[in-house]
Amino acid sequence: MESELIGYARKSRNGNALKLSISTTAFEEAQRYSTKNGEEFVGLILNVDHVYQLLEGEKDVTSICQLVD
Repeated sequence: MESELIGYARKSRNGNALKLSISTTAFEEAQRYSTKNGEEFVGLILNVDHVYQLLEGEKDVTSICQLVD
């Protein structure tokens, strides 16, 4: 399975939050799925190890992706 880059995650300047930057074009083109009640979602993934590294200050940025068929 391949992945498509959708955006990036960074630690906020004050360090109390993660800042997500999502490409509007990539989001509009992303694959969607619907739930039984008709809501539509875009499934995104972040590497957990990379998120920990962000939180610990070992990494400045990590990617936000979508797995595609």
